[in-house]
Amino acid sequence: MFTRRTGALLLVSAVLFGGTFVAAKAGLAHLPPLLFVAVRFDIGAVVLAAFAATRLSRGELRPRTRGDVVGIVATGAIVIGLTNALLFVGQQYVTSGVAAVVFSLNPILTPVFAAVLLSQDGLSARGIVGMALGLFGVALVADPDPAALLAGGVGVPLLFAAAVTSALGAVLIRRADATLSSTARTVWGVPLAAVLTHAMSLGAGESVSGLSVPPVALAALLYVGVFSGAIAYLAYFALIDETDATRANLLFYFVPVVSAVGGWALLGETLSVRSLAGFGVIFVGFLLVSGLSAAPSRLLRQVVPARFADDGPL
Repeated sequence: MFTRRTGALLLVSAVLFGGTFVAAKAGLAHLPPLLFVAVRFDIGAVVLAAFAATRLSRGELRPRTRGDVVGIVATGAIVIGLTNALLFVGQQYVTSGVAAVVFSLNPILTPVFAAVLLSQDGLSARGIVGMALGLFGVALVADPDPAALLAGGVGVPLLFAAAVTSALGAVLIRRADATLSSTARTVWGVPLAAVLTHAMSLGAGESVSGLSVPPVALAALLYVGVFSGAIAYLAYFALIDETDATRANLLFYFVPVVSAVGGWALLGETLSVRSLAGFGVIFVGFLLVSGLSAAPSRLLRQVVPARFADDGPL
C-alpha cells in the first residue's frame, strides 16, 4: 500500500525522471546518445560518492551477501545502465510520443515478471483495468502517430527492450533480498552503469573528437547527472524497497505527464485538451492499481502529511 513516504518518493522520482526527456532534447543535439548517457552517470557517480562520504559508513556500503551483489548488478547494469542505453539510442529513431507509449509498457511488464520470479499473485481485475487505463492515458498525452508505432526500423524494438530490462531489473532487485540499503546499492550502481555505458559507447565507435558542448548541453548534462541521475534514482530504488516493483513502476505512467508540462512551461509547447484528459485517465488508472481509495477524504488521509490533516473526521 502507498503511504505518505512512498507517495513522496513516487512524486520526486516522476518529476525528476520526467525532466530527463526535456533535458535530453538539448543534450542529444550535441552529444552521441551512449556518450551522453555515460557522462550523465559519471556526474551522478561523483555526486553519490560525495553523498556517501558524508552520510554512509564503510559498513553500510560493504556488500556482505550474494544478494547484495545481485542487487547491485541489477541496479547498476540492468535498471540504470542497459535500460538507459537502449532508451536513448532508441529515441533517435522515433518521436518522443512513440517513445513515451512504448516505454510505458514497463508497468504492464513488471507484474508479469513478478508473477514468474517472485511467485506473486497476478493483478486483480481492478489492477488490469488500471494498467490499461494508465497506458491509454499515456497515449492520449503523447499523441503518437499510429503509423510511426507500426513502422519498421530499430527504434520501437529498442524502446521495448528498454521497457523489458527496466521491469525485469526492478523485480530482480526485490528477488535479490539484499541486506544493503537502497541508497548503498545506488551508490554502487550508478558508477557501474557509467562503466558499462562507456564501454558500449566505445564499442559503438562514438568519438569525442570535434564535439562542442555549448552551455545548453552542459546544463542538460548537469540536470540528467545530478537530478535524474543521482537524486531520482535514490528516490526510485527506495520506492521499490518501500512498496513493490509493480507499484513503484507506476511512476512511469506519470513521466510523460511531467514531460508534457515541462515542455509547455520551458519550451513553449502546447497542452491540448486530449493531453489534459490523458492526465485524468492516468490518475484514475493509478488509483485502481495502487489500491488507494478514490474517495477524496480517504485519499487526503493517505497522502497528506499528518500535520496538515484535520484532527476531526473529514
